[in-house]
Amino acid sequence: MARPDKTAAVAELTEDFKSADAIALTEYRGLSVGAMKTLRRSLGMETKYAVVKNTLTKIAAKNAGIEIDDSLLKGPSAVAFIKGDSIAAAKAFKEFQKENPLLVIKGGIFDGKAVTTAEIMKLADLESREVLLAKLAGAMKGTMAKAARTFDALRIKLEAGAPVEAKAEAAPAAEVVAEAPVAEAAAEVTEEAAPAAEETPAAETPAE
Repeated sequence: MARPDKTAAVAELTEDFKSADAIALTEYRGLSVGAMKTLRRSLGMETKYAVVKNTLTKIAAKNAGIEIDDSLLKGPSAVAFIKGDSIAAAKAFKEFQKENPLLVIKGGIFDGKAVTTAEIMKLADLESREVLLAKLAGAMKGTMAKAARTFDALRIKLEAGAPVEAKAEAAPAAEVVAEAPVAEAAAEVTEEAAPAAEETPAAETPAE
């Protein structure tokens, strides 16, 4: 490869590393062109699956600030630059490998961390982002429906019986308020009368 071509290839790979949400490194030895096309389709339109030269890939990854172990860049390599749901991509690799065991998943970078083949397979067993969002939406819908039923029941109860109950409860309160001044007035009269009785002088007994 001529030097200008190498420079262009490295620049393109560097941009691929920077823009990818996750990266999976594979060895495609023995896979047919048709099988490679099938894998690309299963990974989705946003994910780029490209055959690469190991030396240029190492340089591009370093330029993008990503360290890749040399053991992952041996043999004929192809890199998946994953965009979007990383779990969905891991599922696609796992399903494809069941029918195409010649595909070797060597490892990758997920969420900025190096992951092994086993860890990628574990990711494939997790629920995808779409499934989790669907479950979350279903749970929220159920909660909102329950809240709506609760509010409707409360509204119906208020419209049917709450005004009557409020009136019945208000009456005793009014009586207490009305009786309070009377009781206080009676107490004041009693307190005023008591000193008057104490101030009245006792009848004096005439001296003999």
